[in-house]
Amino acid sequence: MSYSVGQVSAFAGVTVRTLHHYDKAGLLSPSGRSRAGYRLYSDADLIRLQQILFYRELGFPLDEIAEIFKDPQANALEQLRSRQRRLQEEIARLQRLAEAAERAIEVQQTGVTLTPQERFEVFGEITFDLSYATEAELKWAHSEGQREAMARAAAHTKEDWRQLMGEAAAWRAELLAAFDEGEPSAGERAMDLAEEHRLHISRWFTSCPPDRHRRIADDFVTDPRAFALVVPPSQQRPGLAAYTCKAVHANAARHEGGRTDSEECQ
Repeated sequence: MSYSVGQVSAFAGVTVRTLHHYDKAGLLSPSGRSRAGYRLYSDADLIRLQQILFYRELGFPLDEIAEIFKDPQANALEQLRSRQRRLQEEIARLQRLAEAAERAIEVQQTGVTLTPQERFEVFGEITFDLSYATEAELKWAHSEGQREAMARAAAHTKEDWRQLMGEAAAWRAELLAAFDEGEPSAGERAMDLAEEHRLHISRWFTSCPPDRHRRIADDFVTDPRAFALVVPPSQQRPGLAAYTCKAVHANAARHEGGRTDSEECQ
C-alpha cells in the first residue's frame, strides 16, 4: 500500500517540509511516485520513518542517524550506548538546575518582601546575590541550621531587618577600624569582633557554633559574593576578607581551647 506525503505527515505528526528535508538528506526517500510525480511512501518507508523519529527523539543529529543506517548492526548499539551516557549526564544537569530553581524560589520567599525603595533604605550597599544564595541553599540543603535560618528570615519584619542591618553596619565599622589600625587578626580585638559576628548570626538567623562560623568564614576568601554580604565592595580593602577569616578561625580556636588553623584563609 502507498501513502501520499500528506497522509504520512498526518500519520507521523511531522510536517511535509520535514519529510522533504529527510528526502533531500538521503534519510528517507519515498519508494514510489504517482503518475503525476508526487511522492508515495510504502509500509517499509513508514517503518524507516519510525526509526528516524525514534533516534531524533533521543537527540541524534541527522548525520549520526545516517551513519547508523549505513550499517545498523555495527553502529546502532555503540551509538545508543553513547547517547545513553549523554542523556544521563543531561538528566543529572537538568536535575541540578531544577533543584537550583526550587532553591531560588525559596530564597525569594525568605521574607525580604520589601519594595525596591525599602530595600535600598534598609540594606544600602549590601546586595543579596541570588546566584550565591541559591548555591548556598544547595550546599547546605540538608542542614537543619539552613532551614532554621530560612524560617527565621521569613519571619523578620521591616523593622527587624532595619535593626539587624544597623547592628551589622556598626560591627563593620569596628572591623574596618581594627584592620586599618593594624590590629593582628589573632589579637583579642579582632577575635572579639569575630565573636560579635558569630552571635549576630545566632541572634538573627540560626545557632552558629564556632565550627559552623569557621566554615562560613572560609567562604569569605573563596567567593567574593559571600564577603560582599558582610562588607560591600566599596568598603573592602585588599586582604580584608582573609583578615576576617583568620579572626574567625582564631576565635573558634579560643572557644575550642586549641590552636588556630587558618590555612583556608590564605
